[in-house]
Amino acid sequence: MAEDDAWTSPSELAEYAYCPRAHWYRRHPPPAAPDRAAAARRRAGLRYHHRILSAERRRSEHGGAYWTGLLLGLLLVGLGLLWALHLS
Repeated sequence: MAEDDAWTSPSELAEYAYCPRAHWYRRHPPPAAPDRAAAARRRAGLRYHHRILSAERRRSEHGGAYWTGLLLGLLLVGLGLLWALHLS
């Protein structure tokens, strides 16, 4: 076992959690330089990860607004039902 394989750093764990395939390729680089098709697939993968992480970041930053809006909507529906029952 090589010395660098004896321990796993937190950044390696984070990379694996982010993308197991990226972690594997970092430890096992391809023997030749990437061709044009591989470069295009890499760019597509980067765009995919950016899109997914951007959506996740938006959800985490605006989660409070989502729950506030949901609770406010439920409150308005409840008040509307009470008002409708009161009229009948």
